[in-house]
Amino acid sequence: MKNLLLVAPLAFALLGLIPAAQAQTATAPYRLLATMPIGGEGGWDFLYVDPAGERLYVSHATQVEVLDLKSHRVIGTVANTPGVHGIVVVPSAGHGYITCGRTNSCVVFDLKTLKTLTTIPTGPKPDAVFYDEFSKRVFAFSNDGGQSTVIDPATDKVVGTAELGGDVEVPATDGKGHIFVNLEDKSKVVEFDARTLAVLHRFPLAPGAEPTGLAFDPQAGRLFSGCANEKLVVTDSKTGKQIAVLPIGKGVDGAAFDPTTGNIVTTNGGDGTLTVIHQDSPGKYTVVATVPTARGARTVAENPRTHHLYTCTADLGPAPVATAANPKPRPSILPGTFRVLEFGK
Repeated sequence: MKNLLLVAPLAFALLGLIPAAQAQTATAPYRLLATMPIGGEGGWDFLYVDPAGERLYVSHATQVEVLDLKSHRVIGTVANTPGVHGIVVVPSAGHGYITCGRTNSCVVFDLKTLKTLTTIPTGPKPDAVFYDEFSKRVFAFSNDGGQSTVIDPATDKVVGTAELGGDVEVPATDGKGHIFVNLEDKSKVVEFDARTLAVLHRFPLAPGAEPTGLAFDPQAGRLFSGCANEKLVVTDSKTGKQIAVLPIGKGVDGAAFDPTTGNIVTTNGGDGTLTVIHQDSPGKYTVVATVPTARGARTVAENPRTHHLYTCTADLGPAPVATAANPKPRPSILPGTFRVLEFGK
């Protein structure tokens, strides 16, 4: 069904499944290449591609699923990661790092055995996690409290805390010691020094609101912030000047940039699409396609070697009744339907 959606978008527009204007511009620079069933129960968040190890790490419920990128099969799990969010691996250390939001901790695991080596306390509600090659440090970002816990992968000890002043989301780096991260509650992107941890700049993203996914073009110095109000904001990373604001789909949580094609892609879980935006030049951007994925597919990981994109989702049922403690409950997840989707040309 998804291949048909990509091949014949106009036909599906007539059925009302995607807007006709989007269908007419959907040149389908990406198509569904594979569906990798995982099954089980529970929710999900980030995916992470390890191109050197040819593995895909997928957060799922209270564990991380490890898939072989060649066979598309699950080859193992990292167990006991309650409230799992982000994953990153550091091949030089032989370790991987997983943020666990329920326990305010980062699980360190062995890349060969997938066994837990140690657990490191972090700030509240750790979410995204990131390895910066320039500083040789791991950063665990707290979505609640505005902190980043800084870990030395050589010792697996905490070596500092970056105080960023907002609910931090997805980071990016220029590879020269400057790290950028979206502040979801402030609708800003903050820049800080990877070594001193000092905040250098705060750039406003309005009219974008509640930014989550962040991608970066280091050559042009452009930041791409995916915002909850269906906007992608392009920012000059040196001056903070807004270059462009473009429409994207609902429920964005991930963004990726491919320097070989000049494509920026956002994953929009609310309407089950990829929005594809082309960088015509560092000052001009054009929405070129809306590619159907599946409802709930909101995060993304890119393989820099193959340029394939990975996202994950499950079949969704009705949301539970809203309560004072949970005024906006998420839809229920149908057991056994969790899967990874691979997109490429």
